[in-house]
This record gives sequence, C-alpha cells and structure tokens, in this order.
Amino acid sequence: MAIVKKYLVEVADISNPLEGLYTVSFSSEKGFRYLPGQFLHLALDEFDGTGQWPDSRCFSMQSSPAEKNLRISYAVKGDFTKRMEKELTVGKSVWLKLAYGDIFQRGVQKENSVFIAGGTGITPFLSLFKDESFKEYQNPRIYLGFRSEKHNIYSEDLRKCTNNSVVINFMYQNEGGLIDIDKIFLENGAATYFISGPPQMLKNFRNWLIHHGVPEFNVITDDWE
Repeated sequence: MAIVKKYLVEVADISNPLEGLYTVSFSSEKGFRYLPGQFLHLALDEFDGTGQWPDSRCFSMQSSPAEKNLRISYAVKGDFTKRMEKELTVGKSVWLKLAYGDIFQRGVQKENSVFIAGGTGITPFLSLFKDESFKEYQNPRIYLGFRSEKHNIYSEDLRKCTNNSVVINFMYQNEGGLIDIDKIFLENGAATYFISGPPQMLKNFRNWLIHHGVPEFNVITDDWE
C-alpha cells in the first residue's frame, strides 16, 4: 500500500495554452514521492497540517517521479476548477496529499500493451512515458484523442518518452471524429489495454473490450473520479 503524505507546496509555474486549460507546477523543499500513474488530492482552503483535510479534488500527476517539480493539467469544468483558475497564482501556497492509485503497478504483462487517452486523460500516461520503467514495455502502442490539433499541448512531454519502440497515433475529433475503439481493437487484438479519459469513455470502452473477449483483468482504467 502506498504511503500517503501531506505536502505544503508552492505554485512554481502556471501555463494557460488554451482557454480553460491549465498546467500547474508545484515545488516542495522536501521533494515528492510517487509512482508513475498515481494521483493526488489538491486542497484550496486553509489547512493547519494536522486537522480534518479540507474539500479537495483529485488530479493525476503529469510529471515523472524523477522530475524536481510536480505538474498537473486541468480543464475548467466545475466549481472547484473555476476556483483553481481564479485563486492559483505563482508563489501561492496550497496543500497536496499523495500518492494514490496503482494503474501501472498491478503486475500485468508488458509485452503487448495499448494506451488509450482522451484529452487531459493523457496526464497519468505521461508520468509513465517519461519514466525509466517505461522501457520495460515491449512495442507499446499509444492512441491519443483530442478535440483538435491545437488541444494537443503535450508534444514536449511526448518527446521525452524513454521507450524508443513506442508507436504514437493521434486522433483529432474535428477531423476524424471520436476515438474509434473498434479500429483500435482490430489493430491490436487481445492486448492489455490502459484507458484514461472522460468517465463515459472509460465505461464504454471497458464494456466494449470485455464484450469482445478481452479478459477483464487486461482492461485497466484510470477511473478514480
């Protein structure tokens, strides 16, 4: 079981490449400890470090464990992320609690892996792709779906991928429609599927793959929300 710790952190950097889409970098004097694919809880309200944990929201780590600062990306969709957009500024102190999740620590085979992500669902995958452990995956295939090419703001992170045998496929909704799970399955068959994205996408893809014969334990979704 992962050890969960509370971190009082400082907002080190904020980028806003598109309206309603942000990447935030946090720094901590004591550093961060987590594994690829894990997620955190972010709190905006005041906290003394010992009392009841305040209202918070979960976000996947986009950075790899080897990076000094911790990064997340988020889209402004609800009340909490609207507060983030308004209240987070460089230099501000906030509390994080991590790490949670085990999406890449479940002992699955790494010989035939497919990664499917929609939008900001790519973030937990990026923490793996930039980690040395990704070299253990043999000939992985990646399918990334975005609303349009301009929404694909992750090219710099993808260039840091540690696995030279990886094949990356981009799909843009405004050009070719939504991610086509039928086509992906035809290209890969009974592989291990890692899926991250909107909740309805996770549910639909998981059910589709299991219905078409992929064992349930080989369909791993990042569905902590």
